[in-house]
Order: sequence, then C-alpha cells, then structure tokens
Amino acid sequence: MHELSVTENILAICEKHANENGASKVTDIYLTIGQLSSIVDDSVQFYWDIISQNTLCQGARLHFQRLPAKLRCKQCGHEFILKGELTLCPQCESMRIDILSGEEFFVESILIEKEEAL
Repeated sequence: MHELSVTENILAICEKHANENGASKVTDIYLTIGQLSSIVDDSVQFYWDIISQNTLCQGARLHFQRLPAKLRCKQCGHEFILKGELTLCPQCESMRIDILSGEEFFVESILIEKEEAL
C-alpha cells in the first residue's frame, strides 16, 4: 500500500517541475528504481492512473528503469552484482556485505508539452 504515497510524491514532483517550466501537459515520466527497492511497478501504474486524473500529468506514460543491486563484501572487498535474493559473498562466502547500489528510487526526468504563444 506504500505505493500510493510514493505515487502521490511522484505526482507532486512532476506537477511542481511542470508548472515551473510552463508546461501545458506532462507526456512521459522516467523513474529509476533499484532492484532492492520494494516498489512494485504495476501498483505504481495502477495508482498513477487514478490520482493523475484532472492534472497536468493525466495520460502521462510511466517508464520504469530497474537498476541492479551492486554489493561489496566487507571481508574480502569483492564487488558483485546480485543475481537474485541476497546472498553470501561468492568469493569468500562471508555474510558481511555492504549494499553499494540497488535501493534507489527517483524521478529521472519528465517530458512536457508547452502551448505555443500566439
């Protein structure tokens, strides 16, 4: 259910930037989401279709880009890309792991339309 509040935040960010840039409409929104994020794309899309009604963002297409999780072993320093669930270090099998990336979630960019001046 936290996708609703996340989606509301996406809408607020996009409307703010669209208004600041004189947009008449937002057409596309590019989201970057880390592999370890608990965000579910379909849920965000579902809420988006509802809450964006009657806003500058109504009808805007959401584009989801997933970033892989990159981890580093604290024991041996080995860096690796996570292939599935959290796991031991494939080099030394230590459980002492740092997450370097994969928890991101942000609006990468938005595309807008502006009405032409007469």
